[in-house]
Amino acid sequence: MDPAALIMSLADHGALLLTVAHVASAGAVSVHALFQKRDVPAAIGWIGLAWLSPFFGPILYLALGINRVKRRAQRLRGENDGGLSPHRTSVAADGPAGSLQVAVGRITRARIEAGTVAAIFDCGDEAYPRMLAAIDEAKGSIALSTFIFRTDELGLRFIEALACAHRRGVAVRVLIDGFGGGFLFSRAYHRLREEGVPVARYLHSLLPWKMPLLDLRLHKKILMIDGERVFLGGLNIGGENVLATKPPEPVRDVHFLIEGPVVRQAMESFHDDWAFSTAETLEGATWYPATHRDGKAPARVISSGPDQSVDQLMLTLLSAINAATTSLRIATPYFLPDEQVITALQLAALRGVEVHIVIPARNNHRLMGWAMQAHIRPLLKAGCHIWRSPPPFDHSKLATVDESWCLIGSANWDARSLRLNFEVTMEFYDRELAQRLNGIIDRKRDRAVTIEEIDGRWTIVKIRDAAARLLMPYL
Repeated sequence: MDPAALIMSLADHGALLLTVAHVASAGAVSVHALFQKRDVPAAIGWIGLAWLSPFFGPILYLALGINRVKRRAQRLRGENDGGLSPHRTSVAADGPAGSLQVAVGRITRARIEAGTVAAIFDCGDEAYPRMLAAIDEAKGSIALSTFIFRTDELGLRFIEALACAHRRGVAVRVLIDGFGGGFLFSRAYHRLREEGVPVARYLHSLLPWKMPLLDLRLHKKILMIDGERVFLGGLNIGGENVLATKPPEPVRDVHFLIEGPVVRQAMESFHDDWAFSTAETLEGATWYPATHRDGKAPARVISSGPDQSVDQLMLTLLSAINAATTSLRIATPYFLPDEQVITALQLAALRGVEVHIVIPARNNHRLMGWAMQAHIRPLLKAGCHIWRSPPPFDHSKLATVDESWCLIGSANWDARSLRLNFEVTMEFYDRELAQRLNGIIDRKRDRAVTIEEIDGRWTIVKIRDAAARLLMPYL
């Protein structure tokens, strides 16, 4: 055969093979996305990318579009479907609050237990001394889960306290997020390992085929002492949370100390994450004591994340918003929920509920701040009240409904917390606590956001903010 003809024939066969490979890979992505992606825009986007970007699209989908965490969690935890429970839960409140208890029970499959907020801490100034003292007082076990663990002066004090507890025979387990705790090099992780403290990094690997997604982050903040009391809220471990030291980028936050039988559910949440990361099972009275301090109010832990078959936190928030009859207060550093939540808040305001949302005057993530500016106009138009909190940057995460229901914990009102992060929150049906949190939220209200302010931005600023809003799923 003529060499030129042979080359042309091989080229034709190569082109045919590439075409077949492209069609097969794009078709596989399309079928998987059609069955696995509940979000229609996401499914359309991935299918379009697979067909319009030969090979690159399917490779990107294989790396970033498949949720391997859910499958691995089900395998390790022995879960079945993990969907909504058809069974009724016991009701400990009347009226809308009682109906909300039933709804959240079916969503989470978690029982109502008694719990007490023993203390509310303003910033690390109040919380860290109590947390360090609790570590020093621990007799049997300490479980710590955090997103950020710095090795500044404050972080080193925690490392030393945990190491001392480990040396005196306390069972210590520390879990640090694989991204927030330092992706390339986690100093806190290595310092703890040098001290012999059992420590792990959640969803961390430098090997691409072992790294499920940078997007999936352990955002929980849990410090469990002897299985009897838990510190829970929004505080990471870092000196920026200690306002008395005048850090260059101060952060205000609210943290909680909780006691009562419901604490066991927080320990179960930590255990799931620890077993997921290390395959070690934490059992026995060291971690789960037979008795707990008394609790005053119905409470429940809501652990949420992309390893679940239903969006537990999203459904809980929608249920709470829809149950509101008189008032709804929210304080969050990042307010960028999807249209379901925006619509529910609009409807609440339209039916006469007083909706107050407090966001920081200046955000520590510039893109997030811009996107929020482009996201809140529909709420203002519907009659919701949006307020800016004064400096420093406020990282508090609080919500109340009708002065009867409260939500505290690690979750923000944004797509990341509602869809991607592993979060832990706790609901309380407690009027006294709701009134205290209402007071905290109301004191954060500094300046009202108005439609005139939003509409009065320069056109170039509106374009910038609207473009930043397109990044909503990734902020």
